[in-house]
Amino acid sequence: MSRRTLVLLAFVLLGLAVGCTLLLQRQAPSLAQPTAAPVPLRLDGPVQLDLLAGDGIAGRRDGPAAQARFDDPFGLVADEAGNLYLADGGDANRIRRIGADGTVTTLAGSAEGFADGAGAAARFHTPSGLARDAAGNLYVADTGNHAIRKIGPQGTVSTLAGDGTAGYRDGPAGQARFDGPVGVAVDRRGNVFVADTYNDRIRVIRPDGTVATLAGGDRPGYRDGPGAEARFDTPCGIALDDGGNLWIADTRNRAIRKLAPDGQVSTLAQGIPEDARAVLRRPLSIAFGRDGALYVGEASHGRLLRIARTGELTALTGDDPAERLSLPAGLALDRDGRLHASDGQAHRLHRIGPRAGAVRPVVTGPAPADPMPATGGRWPLRPQDGWHEVVGTVGEVRGNARGESRDHLHNGLDVRGEVGETVLAIADAKVDDPLATWGYGRLGEGMALGALHYIHMRVGRDAREQPLDPARFQQLQDLDGKGRVRVRRGTRFRAGEALGSINAMAHVHLALGAGWTMRDPFELGLLGFTDRVAPTIVQIAVQDGQGKALGRLEQGRLVLARDGGPLQLVVEAYDQVDGNRPQRRLGLHALGYQLLRGDGTPLTGFEQPRVGIDFSRLPADDEAVKVAYAADSGITVYGSAATRFRYLAEHRVRDGVAEAADGPLAGLPAGDYLIRAVARDRAGNETRRELALTLR
Repeated sequence: MSRRTLVLLAFVLLGLAVGCTLLLQRQAPSLAQPTAAPVPLRLDGPVQLDLLAGDGIAGRRDGPAAQARFDDPFGLVADEAGNLYLADGGDANRIRRIGADGTVTTLAGSAEGFADGAGAAARFHTPSGLARDAAGNLYVADTGNHAIRKIGPQGTVSTLAGDGTAGYRDGPAGQARFDGPVGVAVDRRGNVFVADTYNDRIRVIRPDGTVATLAGGDRPGYRDGPGAEARFDTPCGIALDDGGNLWIADTRNRAIRKLAPDGQVSTLAQGIPEDARAVLRRPLSIAFGRDGALYVGEASHGRLLRIARTGELTALTGDDPAERLSLPAGLALDRDGRLHASDGQAHRLHRIGPRAGAVRPVVTGPAPADPMPATGGRWPLRPQDGWHEVVGTVGEVRGNARGESRDHLHNGLDVRGEVGETVLAIADAKVDDPLATWGYGRLGEGMALGALHYIHMRVGRDAREQPLDPARFQQLQDLDGKGRVRVRRGTRFRAGEALGSINAMAHVHLALGAGWTMRDPFELGLLGFTDRVAPTIVQIAVQDGQGKALGRLEQGRLVLARDGGPLQLVVEAYDQVDGNRPQRRLGLHALGYQLLRGDGTPLTGFEQPRVGIDFSRLPADDEAVKVAYAADSGITVYGSAATRFRYLAEHRVRDGVAEAADGPLAGLPAGDYLIRAVARDRAGNETRRELALTLR
């Protein structure tokens, strides 16, 4: 071969090499310029809560996110493609999918039941927690069926473990038994972990199909230590971290617990006593973030919390009452690090990410059009279709056992009854809260049944403390020997069925609503109830910021100095209803006032009464009672025969908001005026009374 030929061949080979290199760079940029994995968003600073899906009305409607409807949205899990999967309990009993484009579809399930199969042929009973493995299989804590179900990538449902009967039994998956499992998680090796909620245990379903107990014992309690010695109390949400630790929302213990791979159980965080407003109360849902933090949905306060690696706990949302969720039942972090939360009692899903700019308003809670329970006007006592004495209404000032007369606003309707009288359900309903009972043996004992709360009764027991229905009211003792009654999530009751018996409070308190969005039970309609009695205005007074009465009476007029400092307009009033005893005083539904000149013509802006107080919807703010009522209102709990309702008329407590406001008197010129107070009850009866006023 000639030298010229060799040189030509070398150039050809060099050209081919360069061409191949350029071709590879165009076709496979990851080889030449590796693409970095997306950096997860951080949620350790200000965040924004946004509505993701659901119109706030209970239902089972697929379609665009804003029009979709959920009944009891609970467990959540995300996949790598940006899809969310949701366990929808209640009357839906479906597994739903929210696509990356926001479209909601049904993956599996239809009517309530227990059946394997594809798509709509499958049946669930109150599905709760969800988990997903690397192969795309979904795992469902099928609470009402006491089973763990598996959904393949094509939507075919099979039963992984549990035979549909409540109980406790380890062994082969088909023979194992659970009791209302709520939480589920899966690791890389295919181990499926279960929060066996009403067995107070943490279980595992191994890849070979055997079920074993990892931690917990035969009674609820609180104890760290090796698995068999550890104790839990109604564990619900569970999540795995990258080190194989299982994190547990130990709901009734108000604690976040850790089950290490070696079987040791320890506590990361625990709330302070139940009667205090703790930073951690009733943790229900939990998720582990790629930033190493734990995210917790706290049911008692409707907040979403972040627990950093250091153990520092901060509230992401919910310190502002406008951002509180009714029941933060499920949490999931997506591929970008955004947190998603399901609000079970509000029928909505929310998304939380870092805040950029000003806070955007967000819609929380159920929609105003969400149907109320179909009570048919029933009362919670016999006869359910006849009149009973009403002894307390929404918005009344209530005290506490520590001597504070203005502790909270009364959030329901009190119906008088004899001690030991049977309390009856007023509507068909299904239990949605895993911790549906509280206060065993105390005056405030009660239970939540869907949107209705029945309080001041011996739950599931008659006047002699005998159980009413052991199958639905689970009687047990905890590790310390204290009694307890449980009602499992998914339990159904029919209108007229017995729920318990009235305790020493001698009335049943009926509350209506979801979490922080309580409604007035009078809206349900009560058979035989009438109210033709107008409210009574006892007096109108002006006081300073410390509650001292101001002014002096001269010829029937209250004379005030114009430079007397901040003023408060106080109206003392009460209501009564037909059939009640004459001494029975109830709170108002609404209160307003007008400011008039001495000749009776209204000042500008007061052409109509300013109705600042309206208890149609109560604020979530704990301090709202002190905005609505003057300091000498109320009573300590049941320590006095009469309650004084002294309203701060110029303040605003309505539409879920409580705001103190300066009264208009301080800015008025000298002269004669009239203050007209307007008091209204729920039936629309109205009373007006005037105070003649002179400013000098």
